[in-house]
This record gives sequence, structure tokens and C-alpha cells, in this order.
Amino acid sequence: MSNTTMRALVLNDYATGIFTDTRLPRPVPGEGQVLVEVHASGVNPIDYKIRKGVAPYAMPELPAVLGTDLAGVVVEVGPGVTDFAIGDEVYGLTGGVRGLPGSLAEFTAVDARLLAPKPRNLTMREAAALPLVFLTAWEGMVDRARVQAGQRVLVQGGAGGVGHVAVQIARAFGAEVYATASATKRAVVEGYGAVAIDYASTSVSEYVAQHTGGAGFDIVYDTVGGTSLDDSFAAVKRYGHVVSCAAFGTYNIAPGSLRSMTLTGIFVLLPMLTGEGRAHHGDALHAATRLVEEGKLKPLVDERRFTLAEARAAHDALEQHTALGKIVIDVRG
Repeated sequence: MSNTTMRALVLNDYATGIFTDTRLPRPVPGEGQVLVEVHASGVNPIDYKIRKGVAPYAMPELPAVLGTDLAGVVVEVGPGVTDFAIGDEVYGLTGGVRGLPGSLAEFTAVDARLLAPKPRNLTMREAAALPLVFLTAWEGMVDRARVQAGQRVLVQGGAGGVGHVAVQIARAFGAEVYATASATKRAVVEGYGAVAIDYASTSVSEYVAQHTGGAGFDIVYDTVGGTSLDDSFAAVKRYGHVVSCAAFGTYNIAPGSLRSMTLTGIFVLLPMLTGEGRAHHGDALHAATRLVEEGKLKPLVDERRFTLAEARAAHDALEQHTALGKIVIDVRG
């Protein structure tokens, strides 16, 4: 194949949501960018929401290449980049929104501030599963709630993408971690060191009484939204902190207000969309790499394999909730 073109999946129409397998010009990295040969592309709910045209806050103008997370190898370094060199294995939450090209392509030009060195003990597939969920979990648990050793932390949805990472981050900081999960996913939560709570058979008042003596949790991280966030207002202790990455409904916050809670909303795409705070994403992923290499963080990856040609099937599997762990597309065979 020509080294001036590349294979990419292009979305031309939100109405159909169909990817077109296309050859595009291979990008040239600009100021502050590196060109990454993409090995794997992590799939997140925002990916299929963009493809279906139901995420107006993030959708690019079409035609566009989607795909938010990536892991790959630096093959060219643009002007002004000193942190990366050709041959470096990297990962990051890098594109697929607004004007940023995504990872469903053989190559992509990336703002180097959004990248970090890939953990040495992860495969490309495993690394591509981490950036969005790690950054979402880290911003809530560490940047905002400032989790500390000895605190009691509750993660709503502890077996999910953000949830299983939030559990591990809180554990790495020395917190006592509890997590809601369905009975079928109890083992996942317990495998990451949290006390599992079956939300279907245990009421909020029951688990608050059982695990905190009725006082409530220091931090509640809601990854689910809806009634789960309502439950979080009732589960947090006085002067505690509720964090949510899924607060997209209308809520009565009175139960939490009566406890003088702090409430924080997390929107992890903001640095990509605005340009503000991008270097912090790279810094946080450096922390992720350290945690992974210290054995304190491990992504849960769905064992099914999807090629670039099967990207739509990967989206459907995530949307239909058939995945156990993160779904990853193998871009490079």
C-alpha cells in the first residue's frame, strides 16, 4: 500500500450510522502533534452515541473518523514535541469528537499532550481499553473528591467501565471500597478488592446501616445515573462528596443538600472539546501507567475480537450490554 494513504472508517451520515471503509490521505503531524500508527481502538458509549447522532455536545462535522481511545506506536514527531520519539508505544483519549480525528484509522495525528507511555505490562488491546474510563474515574475520585486512605467509598456500578477502574483507584489510595453490582457480576467487583452490594436485593438504608453504621459514605461515585444518583444522595455522609459521570437527568438534590454534600459532575471530553486542560489528561495517564506497572490497576477487557471491518458489530455489542468488560477493536491485524 502507498505510504501516502491509509485505511479508515468514515461516517458520512448520522441518519444511517453506517461506516464506509475508505482510503484517506495519511495525516502529517502539525505543531505539538505526533503521528500514531493505531494498533487498537477502545469502544465507549460515547462512540455509538456520536455515530447515531444523539450526542450534540460532541459530534463532529461529517464526513468524520470516529473512535475516542487508542493505543499504538509513534511513527512521526511534529514540530515542538520533545516528550515522545519515533518508536514509542503510547495510549490516550485522543479524538473522534468535534474536529479531532478518531482512532478507527490506521494512522492519526494526535495532540501529544493527550498521550502517555503505554504500560509495559499491558497489551495494545488492554491499553486501548483504559484512557476514557481511567480519566473519568481519576478526575472524579482524585482530582475532585481527593480520595484518602481510610475513607469509606461507594462506587455505583462497580463492574462497569468507569466503575471497575474507580474501585481500583480508590483501593490504590488506601480507601475501604464498596460497590454496587448485579448478582452475576459480584465476582468482578470482589476480584478488584471491593465489598459487593447487590442493589437489587438491598435497599440504600440497609447497606448504609450495614457498612457505615448509618453514617454514610465519605465519597459516592455514581457511574450509572438515574435512580442510582438519587440513591447516592441518600448514601453519602454529612459533608461527604457525591461524584457522577452520568448526571444527565433532572434530580431532586434535597436529600444530599440536607447532608451538606458536595456534588461534582464529570465530563471527561471537555479538554478535547475546548483545548483547556489537555496536559492534565496526559499527566493523569502517566499516573495510570505507574499504577498498572505497580500491579494496582488492570482493565477488564471483553474477550471477543473485532477487526476494523467489524467496528459496527463492536458498537452494537456495547450498546446491547452483552459485553463483560471493555470492547476493543483491533485496528492493526
